[in-house]
Amino acid sequence: MSQRTASAPPPGMADTESSAESVRRVRKVMTASAIGHFVEWFDFAVYAYAAPVIASQFFPNSDPAAALLSVFAIYAVGFVARPIGAFLLGNLGDRFGRKRVLAAVILIMGLSTMLIGLLPTYAVIGVFAPLLLIVLRMVQGLSAAGETIGSNSFVSEHSPIRTRGRNVGLVYTWSNLPPVVAALLVLFLTTALPVEAYESWGWRIPFLLGAPLAIVGLYIRSRVDESPAFTEMRETRQVESAPIRTVFREQWRNMLTCFSIAAVASLGYYSLTGYFYSFMTVTIGLPSSEALLSNSIALLITFVTVPISAAISDRIGRRRMLLIAGTFGALIAVPAYLLVSTGTLGAAIASQGLLGLALGLFFGPAGPAFVELFPARVRYTGASISYNLAFTIFGGTAPLLAIWLIGVTGSTIAPAWYVVAVTVLALIVISGMPETHTRSMRDEASIENAPAPARDRA
Repeated sequence: MSQRTASAPPPGMADTESSAESVRRVRKVMTASAIGHFVEWFDFAVYAYAAPVIASQFFPNSDPAAALLSVFAIYAVGFVARPIGAFLLGNLGDRFGRKRVLAAVILIMGLSTMLIGLLPTYAVIGVFAPLLLIVLRMVQGLSAAGETIGSNSFVSEHSPIRTRGRNVGLVYTWSNLPPVVAALLVLFLTTALPVEAYESWGWRIPFLLGAPLAIVGLYIRSRVDESPAFTEMRETRQVESAPIRTVFREQWRNMLTCFSIAAVASLGYYSLTGYFYSFMTVTIGLPSSEALLSNSIALLITFVTVPISAAISDRIGRRRMLLIAGTFGALIAVPAYLLVSTGTLGAAIASQGLLGLALGLFFGPAGPAFVELFPARVRYTGASISYNLAFTIFGGTAPLLAIWLIGVTGSTIAPAWYVVAVTVLALIVISGMPETHTRSMRDEASIENAPAPARDRA
């Protein structure tokens, strides 16, 4: 790394202006990343809340339970493309820059979501309807693979060390708001439209919003600068030519840690956003409006909790905060499922509120930890592959496996025990992770040699 000049800027106004300009730059990056993050995950979340009507429109309706299971199987198929996207987009992000990849993923997501809203149904084109739905879900998965790690890397590489967790948390938490907006939009449509109208064409409206939202997000993302870490690597010719090979050879331990953190995050997130709505309406028998309302309240709790937890981790460390949050989540999982099974609105709000709180506490330190574990030259690749493999294995299968577990065991709380088991195993790995909250996002020496530099170079 090259030495900077020792000459200090003139005191007074110059320092103030420089500091103010730095703050404005970081805020601009955070705003662009948060809005892009919202657009990307709104498009991806809509599918889960439209699952019951998609089941009736894209599959033979002789067996509603089998049709719903098929819809969630396609929901899982959307995750199959995520590891492929992680290898492709992570590699491109480390070789050609974070900004370009983030612009591409939001455009791909928006177009594929819009096309789902335009698909003919099973009654019109038969078996080609679910086949085309599978293709578009895989395209969505390909795009989603590059979003979270790309945004987290982009923000963290622009942020000062002392507020890096908080900044990443403020952006990362926007992945929790899109399901709320999607749920409320579906609630509005199901309330405002006759049942026949919603099932005929009303369900398509949230999907058709994908294209205009993507254009807005693309415009905003195009107006920010590339991250300082990648710019410095490019200028000093330190860009990694083969990041996939390098990350598996040099960073496999950090990949295992990242995978473990993502396993807990993905299982919790997609159990809440992808499964609980159908669980409450189909299995418990809660009215659709009450299920959507309670689910939205839980995700709002998560939305508020994430940046608070992330800011705390700036002070006490990512590892300690992850261990605290993971332990809390494991302890309340079974009681929360027992509570929601009573079938009342109050129980649904309370149980999901607890799950949302646990998720937010864990997401806060997880967001920055994903990218802090890796040096800049392979950050996008290493974190993306680890993160998306976990989200495919644990997140993509969460709704399908939950339905299967209930069917096999006859117990509505069987999915909760699965959450507990995965969380406990992950906590064992997390307990041995290195502390990352004081690492520089540019200086690889701060990763390889403890302690991390005290001076903020990011």
